[in-house]
Amino acid sequence: MTALPPVKETKDGASFAVRVAPRASRTAITGMMGEGADAVLKVALAAPPVEGRANEVLVEYLADLLDLPRSAVEIVAGEQSRNKVVRARGRGAAEVAAALQRLLTDK
Repeated sequence: MTALPPVKETKDGASFAVRVAPRASRTAITGMMGEGADAVLKVALAAPPVEGRANEVLVEYLADLLDLPRSAVEIVAGEQSRNKVVRARGRGAAEVAAALQRLLTDK
């Protein structure tokens, strides 16, 4: 069983850590990095980190995977970094964790 990134319940939804790799051949979840509370979801992005394009692709991709509108997914920390914290509004931590587990298992 693949380890999950810690998904935290917040008053506005659920948040989790992501490590992005821009300029990939395709956008996809590539696995996990770290363990326990330090674990992060690794996502390859088929976009360069120029003018916020990689962030836009990340938000679109995660919104699609979590079946949320783009406006419900936001980067709350790390906009200029490969390490980011993403919030999914309208979903609980358990629901987001279950969706991520399915995606990691199907990978």
